[in-house]
Amino acid sequence: MLAALDRALTQDTELHCMGGFVLSEHYGLIRPTADIDVIESLGTDKGSIAQLAGRGSALHRRHRVYIDIVTVADVPDNYDTRLLTMNVDGLVRLRLRAFERHDLVLGKLCRNIDRDREDVAALARGPGLDIDVLQQRYRDELRPKLGRPGREDLTLQLWIEMIEELRGAV
Repeated sequence: MLAALDRALTQDTELHCMGGFVLSEHYGLIRPTADIDVIESLGTDKGSIAQLAGRGSALHRRHRVYIDIVTVADVPDNYDTRLLTMNVDGLVRLRLRAFERHDLVLGKLCRNIDRDREDVAALARGPGLDIDVLQQRYRDELRPKLGRPGREDLTLQLWIEMIEELRGAV
């Protein structure tokens, strides 16, 4: 699907990706997904991306994977300065950028469904998820944007306890 989207683009385009696609394709976790969550598109507007590769598009019907333009998401302010390049062979115009693991976790915090907790646990089992970084980014970049952060404060604390338990630190 990505190669077909790349061929359909008329200009260089960068997609900022998060969610299950990033977990599986960039971080190597076994996580089935039928969509690629995109929070930002640079070069080609999001509406055009949705028409080309969104749910119900010809590319979606052909490849059974679609681009989901995320319209509501609470993410850290400076996530875009920490995006990681996803290397996909053969792409000419399309560039995929993945959320860094701490930003990916914080992007799931407000929704906090079972799948989000499972994703956080899977990331915690691997290297590189630093609780101090998670807390600092939450405090400095996400919490000030939340209308009523009390619930997310509690969720983050519960997630940290889960991470520590998985690591045997409790």
